[in-house]
Amino acid sequence: MSDSQEQLPTGPTGLEIKRRLGFWGRLRAYFLAGVLIISPVAITLAVAFWLINFVDSHIVPLIPEQWNPDTYLRDYFGFKFSIPGLGVLILFIVITLVGWLTAGYLGRITVRLGENIVARMPVVRGVYGAVKQIMETLFRNQSEAFRQAVLVEYPRRDLWTIAFVTGEPKGEVKERLEKDLITIYVPTTPNPTSGFLLFVRRKDVILLDMAVEDAFKLVISGGIVTPSKKKKPVEGAETEALEKAAAAPIT
Repeated sequence: MSDSQEQLPTGPTGLEIKRRLGFWGRLRAYFLAGVLIISPVAITLAVAFWLINFVDSHIVPLIPEQWNPDTYLRDYFGFKFSIPGLGVLILFIVITLVGWLTAGYLGRITVRLGENIVARMPVVRGVYGAVKQIMETLFRNQSEAFRQAVLVEYPRRDLWTIAFVTGEPKGEVKERLEKDLITIYVPTTPNPTSGFLLFVRRKDVILLDMAVEDAFKLVISGGIVTPSKKKKPVEGAETEALEKAAAAPIT
């Protein structure tokens, strides 16, 4: 055996690591491991319960008492608690029914009549129009908004940040600026609902292979949660759709 092979360092075994840590060191390691496992579950459940209670507290009181299941549970079975999630279920049913009704001819006429009334209100019409346009853009089947994460130099050169492609400039903005631009949204940390709207050249952004959800996790965590790099599929309609928002030529 050569000298170089004899002098190769060997790492400590699991038993040696436990001996070095001692009782309190192992206890601390186990505690931190438990925190890492329990915290995401606890926070997720807390947010879910808060959301359910919030919706229930606003929807359930609107139900007439004779139609409220809580009334029958209280009067016939003696249960003095509300059914959790009842408000969420009712809200889901109402939203679905509204969508079904407005899909018909009479429903569309009713919606147009309501929009004409709102359009005559000075302040309300501006808020309604903006919210409607945003919702139609986000939920449209062909929408490319927030389907591609990119890297962009911001707020100055050699400083990079994560942004999301929201589309292409339109209207007066498109007419006054040069062509070959895209619209991106730069979120802030840890609250991604606030951020900056930028119009940048396509060549100045770098497309990322990571999913939009992973990019949001990276932003919200302040860089603590870093997704592992995944191989980008060579073919596929989804990949082409993601690249189309930031790479397709403008006509």
